[in-house]
Amino acid sequence: MAADNLITTVSTKGQVILPKAIRDQLHWGAGTRLVVEHTVDGVLLKPMTAAFAPTRPEDVFGCLPYKGKPKSVEQMDAGIAAEAKRRHARDRYRRHRPLSDGR
Repeated sequence: MAADNLITTVSTKGQVILPKAIRDQLHWGAGTRLVVEHTVDGVLLKPMTAAFAPTRPEDVFGCLPYKGKPKSVEQMDAGIAAEAKRRHARDRYRRHRPLSDGR
């Protein structure tokens, strides 16, 4: 694309329409999220990159190390139940109780 000066206007809502030629060249479709940076020369728009790369469960399954015999589903269920009982015993899941009205 040539370095032609393209002109756009800021709307009363603060919106700016990017010329179609620029959107097409950069492959910025509707919904593209942009990072807005203030620079000494003006404003710089950059596509927002994800904080983490997209992953699938099969990409990360088993990535945390565990040394020991594999646990059965029953053993895992028992462990979850034991932790829930432990937390309940220390009133971890206490429901909100309304303040006394003096009665």
